[in-house]
Amino acid sequence: MQWVSESSDAPAFVDALERVASALEAGLGGSPPDLVLAFVSPHHREHFDRLPEAVARRCGTPVVVGCSAGGVIGGAHERERTPALALVGAMLPAVSVRPFHCGAGALRDRDPDAPSWTERVGLLPSETEALLLMPEPFGCDVGELLHSLDVAYPDATKIGAVASGGTRPGEVALFATGACVRDGAVGIALGGNLVVDSLVAQGCRAVGEPMFVTRAQDNLALQLDGRAASRVLQDLYERSGPQDREAMRTALFLGIVGEPGHERYGTGDFLVRNIVGLDARTGGLAVAARVRVGTVVQFHVRDAQASADDLRAHLQRHAAAGPRPSAVLSFSCLGRGIGLYGEPDFDLRCIREQLGDVPVGGFFGNGEIGPIAGVRAHTFMHGYTTALALVRRRHVD
Repeated sequence: MQWVSESSDAPAFVDALERVASALEAGLGGSPPDLVLAFVSPHHREHFDRLPEAVARRCGTPVVVGCSAGGVIGGAHERERTPALALVGAMLPAVSVRPFHCGAGALRDRDPDAPSWTERVGLLPSETEALLLMPEPFGCDVGELLHSLDVAYPDATKIGAVASGGTRPGEVALFATGACVRDGAVGIALGGNLVVDSLVAQGCRAVGEPMFVTRAQDNLALQLDGRAASRVLQDLYERSGPQDREAMRTALFLGIVGEPGHERYGTGDFLVRNIVGLDARTGGLAVAARVRVGTVVQFHVRDAQASADDLRAHLQRHAAAGPRPSAVLSFSCLGRGIGLYGEPDFDLRCIREQLGDVPVGGFFGNGEIGPIAGVRAHTFMHGYTTALALVRRRHVD
């Protein structure tokens, strides 16, 4: 198994592709890859429709999967706010690689005559180690996508991110099965001689205490522990220190427990969701998610130091537990990177500090996909996280 990752900020797509493809060719010893992952910034939008064919022809592989992205990760760089192309190439002996596309309508309509996931993907659940997923953000019901895949492939790791790089339907591009598509989700099923471990590192820290939602309506959290949600928030702000107050003014979120039933909740148990407004009439908080009575929630703030500490802790535990991965696929939130840390390449450097000089590639997305605490059968969309797929051989000759 060999992996190579590279990226380019060349403003011309033809130049960027040549530079990155040449690096893959050299890294793989001139052999054609079995798989190429391609991530491209919206600066190259005019080339989206021909990108799968152009990459496949230049790299000599029939399997090109990827998407547009607000930022890309490849080689030694996280490239944000600039023209960028990243390619990840892999030679995968004794590994099954199955690209697939599922249209948004197939998920939404639940047509009983529609192909099953096994028919779409091309691998049986017993043959599947991981599913790498890239849905688009406007028409795809990501929650339904993840639920249906958890049911169909309970023992497979599901990981990835929502494609980015566009603000309206049709602007975001997905690449798979030799074409550029604009709706639904694309992905890759992997099976055979490989293991894909997952890691989801948080970008926020909790403030205050966990609370029960005692009254709610749709996406409004009306009461928390029997009190108006806005009053609870005001009281928390008034008793907080200067650092927390500043964070609450600029980057306040609501964490919703993903897996209920625990006696205690900590970092990683909450799915962080945006607070999008205040209902002055009811005192409720509008949240970018459905809120249900009985759910445990806790306020969160975005925090660079907590983010760095959580990522390092996850990586250190992984490094201590087993063999070094052959590659790391990184799916990071658009709210991380330079905007969070104030410097480029931060998460990438953390990965290499803890795991060594391993190839890392991926993109910045509109929501990260991965399990909580590594439980493969329960997959969620996260916010402000970095979701990592750590790939290695199952059997070493």
